[in-house]
Amino acid sequence: MAAPLDRYTAPAFDKSALITIDVQRDFLDTGSCPIPGTSAALPRMALLARAYREAARPIVHVIRVYHANGANAELCRRAALEGGARIVLPDTPGMELASDLLPGSGIHLDAERLLSGEPQPLGPAEWALYKPRWGAFFRTRLEAMLKEAGVNTLVFCGCNFPNCPRASIYEASERDFRIVVAEDAISGLYDQGRQELQAIGVVMMPAEAIARQ
Repeated sequence: MAAPLDRYTAPAFDKSALITIDVQRDFLDTGSCPIPGTSAALPRMALLARAYREAARPIVHVIRVYHANGANAELCRRAALEGGARIVLPDTPGMELASDLLPGSGIHLDAERLLSGEPQPLGPAEWALYKPRWGAFFRTRLEAMLKEAGVNTLVFCGCNFPNCPRASIYEASERDFRIVVAEDAISGLYDQGRQELQAIGVVMMPAEAIARQ
């Protein structure tokens, strides 16, 4: 059951930021670790990114980078990386953001900088940020970046709802952000997950409606 929106949970789009999660080439249909539905949702993610750039609102692309030996990976993925799986490895094409999501051509992620925890500027009010685990706030500078920008509402899209987006959304709720999920711009979303998010005050909207805001 969806919780009713009120003055605490209603989104404030003029104080919002767009958060994209793990929209990297290895997770697209042509990548080394394709996540079903991510390529199909990419045009709506790109629509949101364009809208946020036009509105001069912040965008943070939160990403994963795995060392080849799996040392910085979640425990459930270390054996695969040790066995030779090539998933978002530093300085590989698969680590890069999907080209449709970038603000221009010739932009590449700086693995060394990102792995150090430093945000990488990609354009005005737009950054890439490495996360060491599922959630975007865990051992990252994301909360400080958003607070500094005066953000109180987060719009989420990306790849793959049961894992990193869901963890990041709950972390955002714990930090009292108002939350919107672009329901057609996120892969892996399912009915029970949608209902559970609505029950904690998350607003579900299609990307086009968010872009109009």
